[in-house]
Amino acid sequence: MPLFKLQNDSLEPIVSKDFKEKTLQNITEKNLNKIFNLKFVSTEFALHNFRIDTLAFDEENSSFVIIEYKKDRSFSVIDQGYSYLSLLLNNKADFILEYNEKNNKSLKREDVDWTQSRVIFIAKDFTSYQLNAINFRDLPIELWEAKLYQNDIFLYNQLKSPDTNESIKTVSKSKTIESVSREIKKYTISDHFKEGWETSKEIYETLRDRILELDSRIEEKFNRNFIGYKLGSNNICTVHTRQTKLNLSLIRVDKEDLKDPDKKIKEIPWKKLEWGKQCKVIIENKQDLDYTMFLIKQVYEKFYK
Repeated sequence: MPLFKLQNDSLEPIVSKDFKEKTLQNITEKNLNKIFNLKFVSTEFALHNFRIDTLAFDEENSSFVIIEYKKDRSFSVIDQGYSYLSLLLNNKADFILEYNEKNNKSLKREDVDWTQSRVIFIAKDFTSYQLNAINFRDLPIELWEAKLYQNDIFLYNQLKSPDTNESIKTVSKSKTIESVSREIKKYTISDHFKEGWETSKEIYETLRDRILELDSRIEEKFNRNFIGYKLGSNNICTVHTRQTKLNLSLIRVDKEDLKDPDKKIKEIPWKKLEWGKQCKVIIENKQDLDYTMFLIKQVYEKFYK
């Protein structure tokens, strides 16, 4: 999609500039937290004839993320992506050791949620074949375009596939894909609502619509333990489902930061996490949603408007 700059009621095209793959890698690694909300671990991590361009860690989900930068338009998204994931799952100790050595930490195998491991490919553009290759609901692979424009404007844009019920496991006979798919899981709404949880699901469906109406840029992300509503690389709020209610966490704030005349905000004892402050609201029925949105809008306007 072309970009324009408005000058005296006239649209002037903003022309993209060429850049080297190494430049893209350097910029991405120095700004991982701003772009993807990820923690940098190491660059050019070599293991068993593989060389991972960037190794990162997702602290929110306690999982490793492998990032690869591509200039060759002929590579297979599926084959390379699952090869990297297979490398990760078959060499967990090596990845943990790399993390600990580079961060002076003592991360243990049980501290990592291996089910949420994923691969990110970043390139100037992708072919239609590569875009079609990610049309599966359970693919732990992301494609991101990166473009440099005049005045040093940099754009990162995730390329998403249409919603589909097709599983990669039903169309591939690859042993690597079968092996990786047994351990890695792409979470969906069905993982958050058990049979008989119709009451909370009905509340959730109304809530999600109202949150997404706030801003077209807000994205809904299904993680292992919660449903997140992100704008850019940060969550505005997260939802933890229960049988008859929802527990909603407001992110990057505590109760002192918000107007709460009805005193519905609850402090979270474990709020002082590495990724910042949080506080909680319990939603027990649809009548609670107006007040909940009053609180969510405060977070949105504080950080994003």
